Parts: sequence; structure tokens; C-alpha cells
Amino acid sequence: MNRPLTVAVAGCGSRGQDTYTKILLEMPEKAKIVAAADINPEKLEGMRKLTGIPESACYASAEEMLAQPRLADLMLICTPDRCHYSQAKAALLLDYDLLLEKPIAPTADQCSELRDIANERGRKVAVCHVLRYTVFYQKIRELIASGIIGDVMNMQAIEQVCYWHQAHSFVRGNWRNEGLSSCMILQKCCHDMDILLWLCGKHCKRVSSFGSLSHFREDRAPEGSGTRCMDCGIAETCPYNAVRFYLDEFHRTGDEWPQNVVAFEPTEEKLLAALKDGPYGRCVYHCDNDVVDHQVVNLELEDGATVNFTMTAFTAHGGRTLRVGGTMGELYCDMKANTIRVMPYGKEDEVIDVRKLASDFSGHGGGDARMVREFVDLVRGETGISSTMTSIDRSVESHLVALAAEESRLHGGEMIELA
Repeated sequence: MNRPLTVAVAGCGSRGQDTYTKILLEMPEKAKIVAAADINPEKLEGMRKLTGIPESACYASAEEMLAQPRLADLMLICTPDRCHYSQAKAALLLDYDLLLEKPIAPTADQCSELRDIANERGRKVAVCHVLRYTVFYQKIRELIASGIIGDVMNMQAIEQVCYWHQAHSFVRGNWRNEGLSSCMILQKCCHDMDILLWLCGKHCKRVSSFGSLSHFREDRAPEGSGTRCMDCGIAETCPYNAVRFYLDEFHRTGDEWPQNVVAFEPTEEKLLAALKDGPYGRCVYHCDNDVVDHQVVNLELEDGATVNFTMTAFTAHGGRTLRVGGTMGELYCDMKANTIRVMPYGKEDEVIDVRKLASDFSGHGGGDARMVREFVDLVRGETGISSTMTSIDRSVESHLVALAAEESRLHGGEMIELA
């Protein structure tokens, strides 16, 4: 392709505008945003100013944009989870290539249908499993493939969601309620199901799972708590105090995220207004959340290897850790510290400092930018599909595993067989 790839963006929030659009704007010779859609007029106007697209190319919803003839080569779908299926299907039928935020869809049948439509129409679809694109996980995969720890027998992975992130995204925020998004193990952890299967290069045979919403419930509210943090008698001692987190942290760090989710282009005045009346000012014990706050998943792989995965809100800090046990050695991997300890049996340990392997660790450890650039190059015809690329064909398995885990959880840990 001897011209910039044209791009339409559906959803101008944290991912669509603040992440992917800003990455695309750094590569004008390869990609140009020509249209955008969002139901929030303020975010849509912010997108127009950021990209310079005309008002005529701004649409009040993804559906309005998809009602037009095809506007671009590529569409980014960064809308809420429950919108992905219908919008992706409409875009594929218009022959857009797609960069699709995870999850693909909330049901197994819908995931498979979108995969089949993409294949039938010859469209390229990448699902945003950004962990595959990080230097951290690519180095782990390289070490496993090298044979330094022998055959993988067991993996133990923990996603430390962190107490404040749980409160922000999964109690007060957009992913708090399964009916509005999807089950926690799909919406948050299909990332993890994908990366664990990818690292060892094996398929999953069967799944079991336990977990529940144990803490962020009305019956666990401390005595004296109010329904909103700004009118709460115990706000000073509560670790989930929204005023302290959003306003005080905004002044202390100057960071935009996650404050820009609470109020677009946040200021103290906007944040105060949002916390007074909006969803992010609610007490974590008095919300309409129903997704779990902790869950364990057990996988048996096709060769008998096992995987244990834990997702938990109850950690002081966020991040992912992974232990890989092999027949000849062990890996211990800490994504927050960006270190991988290689422990061959009977030999000296070696600690790999991943920070020395790359310069960009912004946005999911550098995965966001690498994913966007790799997919743009693929759509432009400059590269083929790499081993990293999370095509929809490869991504569906992670969704099926996550959905099987949820089925098991809802049935008391019953073993679920995967075809």
C-alpha cells in the first residue's frame, strides 16, 4: 500500500482515543484516522480536536457510522463489551478489517460466528490481547521454547487486580455488572487464558473453577458508611474512599488515568462534580455490581500439564506473576518488577532484567503500541501474520476456556470438558 491506511474509530474513550488513536497519530505515513463515533458528545469533540477530522466525519454512535457505506480500510472497535458482537458483525459485512477490543463477544456462539464471518469474507481481525506483544511475555516464551526448563508440567499464574482497580473498574465502573459487560473471567482474564495457552503452545482439555463476589456487597458495608463517599461518616478510614483516590491522587501525581474515565479532560471542578453525582462517587458496598471479586481456574492441557490461575481483588498492588515448572528447571516471572528468574535444576539462578531488553514499557508494558503497529503493517500488506498476532482464529480458544470456567464456577466447580 503506497498511501496511509484509513482508520475509523468506534468508541472514543480510554482505549479508543487515549491509547490507540494517540499511537496511530505517531505514524502518519502509515495510518490516518478519517472517522470516529461515540455516544458521548464531549469525547467525540475531543476526538475531533485531537485528530483534525471534520465534523461531518463524527458520528453520534457506532451504529450511525456503520449505517454509512464503508468509510475506511480498518475499524477500531473500542466500545463497551456488549456492543462488540453486533458492531463487529456489521463492520465485517461492510468489509472492514478490524482491531477488536476484547472480549470478542459475551457468548461462545457469537465468538465463533464472528470468526466464521471474518474467514468467509477474507477479513483480517486482531483481538486486543496486548500481553502477547510485551517484551516480558515474549521473553518467557523464548525461554520455554529454548528448552532450558525442559517440558512444561505446571504453571501458576496470579493476576493481582488490586483493591483500588477492582473498586474503580469492577465495582463502580463500566465492567461492574455482567449484564452490562460480561463475566469477570471473560472480560478481565481472557487476556490471561490467551497468554498461558500461547506460552506453552498447548490446547486446553478441561476446566474447573471456583469464585464469588464476597466483599463488595451491601451486607458487608461497615457501620456508619454512607451511599456516597462525599457524604460518608467513615470516609477517612476507608481504603476505597473515592475522593481520596481520584482527587488527592490527581493532585499528587498529575496522571490522567483513571481520572479521565471519571471526567473527560479532568480538572478538580469536573472531578468533584462527577464524584458528587456520578457512578464513581458511590460507596463500594452500595453499587449495582455483580461480577466476582476473586476466582481460581484450573486447566488440564492436552498432554496432562496443569495450569492454576488466580484472579483476586485483594492485593495492595497490581500486576501479574507467573511460575513455570518444567522437567529441567523453573521460571519465576514478575511483570510489575519486569524480572524473570531462570532456575535450571542443579545450576545457578539467573535473573533477567526485562527493562534492559526494550525502551518502551508504556501501555501494558509496551504491548499496546507494538500491537497497533504490527496490525497496521499486516493490513497494509507489509508483513504476514506473526506468531505474536492475536488473530480471531487464535483468540476464540481463550474465550471458550474463560466461558467454560464461568460455567464451572456457576455449577459448584463442576469439571467442564472442551472439544
